[in-house]
Amino acid sequence: MYRLVSKLIIYRKIPKDSILFALSGICHRFYEEAYEKEELVGAILDEVNRLLDLSTTYGFDRNLWHNYLAYLLAMTETPFTLVSEKVGANEGSVNTFAENDFAVFKQLFDYDFSDMEKALGIDCFSVISHYKAVGKAERIFNKSVSEKVQALSAAIEEAADGRELYAIVTDFYRRYGVGELGLNKAFRIREGGGEILEPITATSNVVLSDLIGYEREKQKLIDNTEAFVAGRPANNVLLFGDAGTGKSTAVKAILNEYYDRGLRMIEIYKHEFRCLSKVISKIKNRNYRFILFMDDLSFEEFETEYKYLKAVIEGGIETKPENVLIYATSNRRHLIRESWKDKVEGDDELHRTDTMSEKLSLAARFGVTIGFMRPSPAVFRQIVRGLAERCPALNLTEEELLAEANKWEIAHGGMSGRTAQQFINYLAGKDETYASARERT
Repeated sequence: MYRLVSKLIIYRKIPKDSILFALSGICHRFYEEAYEKEELVGAILDEVNRLLDLSTTYGFDRNLWHNYLAYLLAMTETPFTLVSEKVGANEGSVNTFAENDFAVFKQLFDYDFSDMEKALGIDCFSVISHYKAVGKAERIFNKSVSEKVQALSAAIEEAADGRELYAIVTDFYRRYGVGELGLNKAFRIREGGGEILEPITATSNVVLSDLIGYEREKQKLIDNTEAFVAGRPANNVLLFGDAGTGKSTAVKAILNEYYDRGLRMIEIYKHEFRCLSKVISKIKNRNYRFILFMDDLSFEEFETEYKYLKAVIEGGIETKPENVLIYATSNRRHLIRESWKDKVEGDDELHRTDTMSEKLSLAARFGVTIGFMRPSPAVFRQIVRGLAERCPALNLTEEELLAEANKWEIAHGGMSGRTAQQFINYLAGKDETYASARERT
């Protein structure tokens, strides 16, 4: 294995502290007979333990060694892999080096650990090659990465040689991308050092049809997003209106609807706006469309972070990349809190006008504004009925359901989609039959 790994050229960027390089060094010591048995066995078990941790994180199953090698191919960003992400397989001298590396990976896939196991009296490599993972809820592992990597692993297992592997992997890059940005849906700002972005591994599965009502509002959002992912001109979007009406849900649903077409989302809060230029620098040349999602956005008079946002949207020396848009939600139409002194004329009228212009100019930078207002009683009843249909075990007549919903909204903040969902959750939580059925699924 040591000689194989040392031949890598394009994938030489794989970290030297990786499981692959660690096992390569262990194999080298074994075949050179430069080891003490107990110490070498301990080193092997350490790496197997790391492999199990990684496999738990990504929900890997069956052959964990193959899944790990496929994971390395999927996650390693190099000039070759980034170009392949944009154009797939392509002509060029670099292909000579690429085919060399893929031939190495094919041999690593077929690597036989049996001599080492027999000599050291261990069976861990046999176990991880026929591994049966414990079933776990999707929220525990990164399903988005897991499914793609395991599919890549299975395809490589069927490849006859490095040339076939080249076609498989470059097609994978073209379809899904490479690295964390390619394989994950959503990201947040990473605290501390290292990479600026951190994947959000457990995202909601909500889709637009789950948001009952607001058809015109959803269509405006769809039209803008459709243009964006198709590479046509599109606008930043501000979704404003009453609390609990589905603004954030609509944006999260858009991500799920368009993820397969290259849409990604980065969640960013106003105290992180200083990082906006770094985030944009990271994503501007990638083959995806990024929405910077700013949820519940508003500013008090004394807060000045909005100036960073204005500079990014419009007015900075470096223009905003064409693959980046901003979608924000807010309960305030103009985002920045206005006070009576902003409105009252007096000796300070000139400065009052300046202040108003400064505050209104931020909202004006959103080319599309969509209002999500509190539903009418008829629409609220429609929402309640629609949500109740998704819980068939609820044993109430429609008349009883709506009567109870009316009592609930009076006591819990008025009519909104959120209030309706909380009411249905309350009913479902009381219903032991519904709870038992949900546990079985």
